[in-house]
Amino acid sequence: MRLDLKRLFLLAGLLCVAGGALWHMTRAPAPLDRSARLAHYDTPLPAPAAGLGIYYLGHSLIGPDIPAFVTQLAQAAGDAGAFYNSQLGWGASLRTHWEPEEPIPGFDAMNHPPAHRPAKDALDSGSYNALVLTEMIDLQDAIRWHDSGRYTALWTQLAKKHAPEIRVYKYETWHQHLNAANWLDRIEHDAEALWEGTILAQAKAYPGVGTIHVIPAGRAMAAFARELQARGGLPGMPDTDALFTLTESGARDDIHPSDKAAYLIALVHYATLYHADPRGLPHHLQRADGTAAEAPAPEVAALMQQVAWDVVRRTPSTGVPQMAGES
Repeated sequence: MRLDLKRLFLLAGLLCVAGGALWHMTRAPAPLDRSARLAHYDTPLPAPAAGLGIYYLGHSLIGPDIPAFVTQLAQAAGDAGAFYNSQLGWGASLRTHWEPEEPIPGFDAMNHPPAHRPAKDALDSGSYNALVLTEMIDLQDAIRWHDSGRYTALWTQLAKKHAPEIRVYKYETWHQHLNAANWLDRIEHDAEALWEGTILAQAKAYPGVGTIHVIPAGRAMAAFARELQARGGLPGMPDTDALFTLTESGARDDIHPSDKAAYLIALVHYATLYHADPRGLPHHLQRADGTAAEAPAPEVAALMQQVAWDVVRRTPSTGVPQMAGES
């Protein structure tokens, strides 16, 4: 059989084109530049309707108690239909939650009914108004080794496929509190450079993702810590170490929030998700297991409420109108 060189060259060319197209479809798009990324926040979101259903996906810096606190705050403010579900792990990345062959550390300990609902099943249902995602710490490792931008996009695409109007939020956390000054400086650096400038710049470049808003809990923790230092401490909270829980040995944990800090974080979630001033809301709340949380002193709670509202209203990526209402 005579070899037809012309057809052979044509076939080779088609294979090259097809391979190039496949590579183009699977490779990550170029991250959004700063101006394109910030343009997503030019127009604030409208305040949500009552009956807000929230799905939380992440790890122990969400934990079982912060969603429970947010729901109690919402119900106290009048949203009787507020509800939530979650899927959590110990230090779990968004990639770990997505990939079925990757075990989720601490899954059995962190996920109990009625709060737990398997993540993909939950989002397939289209039952939620908001999706709150966070990422493992250390954040630089998450970006480098766990492809955080891509997996943020995958979870967002899945949520919007089944609930096109769902609001997606990246819950900005913090790093280990090994040194108070370095801790504050890194929070402020990482908010722009890593959370928004890297992860969200990558994620929002994928098709079908659109805008992802931010819950600036890390920045609120830093703002409260600075105010705490300026006042020389407050009742029951003498310094920033008191923001973190105690271990069973009595040593201070260097990353997991105490009940009092979890209250501050829940205020930031509430203010962002509901576009609502948290000042005057209750500060005596229950943990997810029904036991009473350790409440901040009234003076501490009032400062936390003010800080949460101020930080949310001066962070455009929250989607909340900036400095709206009385200051």
